[in-house]
Amino acid sequence: MHRRQFTTRALATLGTGGWAMGGSALRGQPALGKTGGRMTQPSMGDGFYVPAEELPHHATFMQWPNDRRVYRDEVFLRMTQESILNIANTISAFEPVYLMADGAQHAALRPRLARGVELWDIPTNDLWCRDAGPLFAVNDAGEMIVRGIQFNGWGNKQPHAQDAKIAKRVAQILGLRYVPTALKGEPGGVEQDGHGLLMAHKSSWLIDNRNPNMSLDDISGHLLAAYGADRIIWADGVWGEDITDYHIDSLARFTGPNRAIINLPDDPDPDDPFHMAALETHDILSTAGLKLDVIPEPHTRRVASYDFLASYANFYVCNGAVITAQYGDPDTDALAQQTLERHYPNREVIMLNVDTLGELGGGIHCATQQMPKT
Repeated sequence: MHRRQFTTRALATLGTGGWAMGGSALRGQPALGKTGGRMTQPSMGDGFYVPAEELPHHATFMQWPNDRRVYRDEVFLRMTQESILNIANTISAFEPVYLMADGAQHAALRPRLARGVELWDIPTNDLWCRDAGPLFAVNDAGEMIVRGIQFNGWGNKQPHAQDAKIAKRVAQILGLRYVPTALKGEPGGVEQDGHGLLMAHKSSWLIDNRNPNMSLDDISGHLLAAYGADRIIWADGVWGEDITDYHIDSLARFTGPNRAIINLPDDPDPDDPFHMAALETHDILSTAGLKLDVIPEPHTRRVASYDFLASYANFYVCNGAVITAQYGDPDTDALAQQTLERHYPNREVIMLNVDTLGELGGGIHCATQQMPKT
């Protein structure tokens, strides 16, 4: 999985090259998206919405990577599993963690887990719970459902027979209603502020291996309805260069209403489509009225691979803490920590070495999915 990411310095001047709707709407206003120069209403709306990640959680869900068709190198699989254990044990100091794994693996896993990590007997292929795990939505009456954005292995690029069933299985265990959408895709491909605003790259959604025969209007309507949102900001992204088709959560993240953190290239290469797409996304978000903090990617890092994902933006907000990656560059690691402390002043910022996830093209946010407290 190659979710490449780049970072910051002076911005090249690019045209916005797209449209954007700025601001954060109050809940209860008409739900509107803007695509192709015209306004559209979502195809459905049932009063449920996905809360902001920084609101209180009941627990964090995670998945155990174990499919040897995905991890053909046994040593690297063990290293990846150690990273998942490290993340789960770290989060468990702040809130319960539900780690999903086939029951046959539980006896070996239990001694390696902190007391706050509970094993659930749900078979898995891979670790990317942000994409395959349950997307929880609530309403003002305190009811909760699981939304079904149908995971299909990033467009059938990877084995996913078990991962495709996770969200529905979680809903069944919790006794929650499972509400499928018409969308195929991944929640990692859309960011939401919990106050009515979404942002996403077209490349992760407007693509035949996820949503054939759907227009951007159709996709916008389904996403707005699934998240209970009012508006969506689209940027182009990059098609066909990585397994996710450039998920937004490795580039830009909301940290509150009208506020976000973004990584941009220090030295943009005009021949690199990811550099140009990242800069274009910045311009569109800025034009939309978002207040942006830019964090540079590390100038030096432990892993030099071209496809390595060095994204400070792929952090996870849990109860009382922000869990993010560090890459071994003392300057940019410190800058990232200071920026997150400024955006989340009442939380402890904890930085982990998760280089194995970066080699896979993901990060801590990609490996987690929150269950909100009602």
